[in-house]
Amino acid sequence: MTLTFTEICIDAHDIHALSSFWSAVLGWPTEPTEDGDVLLRAPEGAGPDWLFVPVPDDKIVKNRIHFDFTPDDQQAEVDRVFGLGARPVDIGQGEQTWVVLADPEGNEFCILSGV
Repeated sequence: MTLTFTEICIDAHDIHALSSFWSAVLGWPTEPTEDGDVLLRAPEGAGPDWLFVPVPDDKIVKNRIHFDFTPDDQQAEVDRVFGLGARPVDIGQGEQTWVVLADPEGNEFCILSGV
């Protein structure tokens, strides 16, 4: 048996706003699906596509899984995603080399120290 990792499904209260945020962060195009969801299409070799699925409820607790991103320049990327609508989050991480942020719907992600 073989599995291919093709999509990450992300529940969202507002799939259009959240997919637009992540499209701006990653520079990936969005496209509607036949089911009314929104797909963020990953460039070849960049990993799985992201599928935004509408849900009626808001996020309440800390994520059990999150994304880590490694930039060339950590502070420049933190500043850029702040400008796009991210916000800092304290999940009890203390003083670390990474920065914990949340997207507009509160999903945590980290920007690691630069390469």
